[in-house]
Amino acid sequence: MNPSELRTLIALNTLVFETLGQPEKEREFNFKSLKRWGLDLIVGKRNGHDAVFVGEFGKHKPSESFEEAGEHFEVIEILSELPKGSKLFARIQMNEGTAFLIGELRDGAQNREVLRLPAPALLMAFARKHSLPHVAEAIRSVGTATELVRQRGQEGKPVPFNQLSNVPRRFLREAKKIEKSMGFGRVSLAYFGENKDKDERFRLSWLVPTVALLDIDCAEKIDKLLSAFK
Repeated sequence: MNPSELRTLIALNTLVFETLGQPEKEREFNFKSLKRWGLDLIVGKRNGHDAVFVGEFGKHKPSESFEEAGEHFEVIEILSELPKGSKLFARIQMNEGTAFLIGELRDGAQNREVLRLPAPALLMAFARKHSLPHVAEAIRSVGTATELVRQRGQEGKPVPFNQLSNVPRRFLREAKKIEKSMGFGRVSLAYFGENKDKDERFRLSWLVPTVALLDIDCAEKIDKLLSAFK
């Protein structure tokens, strides 16, 4: 079989499972999430105006000032909780092909943007910091949705659904549950069976909402599920 014929065979027999809907763009997070992302929440001044903003965890101290991205910041207090009556929401915003995580404090009267950071770097650092090796290894692209890819072994003709072994069946079943809780997901699985050494051969692509992947509970479930394909 030549490469062109193999690509056609894989395309015609790859299994696709979709939880239709728009990728979740916004989610509420708690104060601990900022710490998990490696950030401090700071009260101070930004270019001379009262502001709340984030800084690298442990990097800044009260009474100091610093320059960043052409702006002047003064640190008054490092917060240990969200301001009273405020909630933290984060969303993904795309700009010229790059995903940015935008964080806002909302207290009913106003929305205050406190962070705007490139989502790919933040997500990768988050996964590595919190022992999510399978997520970190699988990240291929980050937008409103993040593409996770795992592949192993020589490609061949994908196995039809009714001939799948327990591992891929269990993965698909649990992935569907996770996607239902997130409201979106798309799994593309070409499972080629085992080789002569009983190692599984497959190619897996999974789209999940990026803001959900930045939630430690969701991320841990996804990492555990990805570990099934060793």
